[in-house]
Amino acid sequence: QVQLVESGGGLVQAGGSLRLSCAYSGRTFSSYAMGWFRQAPGKEREFVAAISWSGGNTYYADSVKGRFTISRDNAKNTVYLQMNSLKPEDTAVYYCAADPTLNPYYRDSLHWDFWGKGTQVTVSS
Repeated sequence: QVQLVESGGGLVQAGGSLRLSCAYSGRTFSSYAMGWFRQAPGKEREFVAAISWSGGNTYYADSVKGRFTISRDNAKNTVYLQMNSLKPEDTAVYYCAADPTLNPYYRDSLHWDFWGKGTQVTVSS
């Protein structure tokens, strides 16, 4: 019973906002680092944001810094991605990920152990 379930994706106009949620269960996810990645058609999976187990440390891709905020509520077993000032280039499938540790290679999707199935975010111009 290890699963990550994303929600909150959808269609939004440029300049708008969305909040993605990822509910996690199984193992000891409350002590795991959590992250968000995204993948547009024909492109590699791209790092978006990550957060330490305690929520005290957060990291962002330069492309989303200042617009997106990652947070978590361990009591609810949920990690969030608040996305503001959305741009058409943010359009992608967004994936939630979990790993026992936030290592120096967190920007590489291959170093994350668990994944959700993804949720589509589409930003119209």
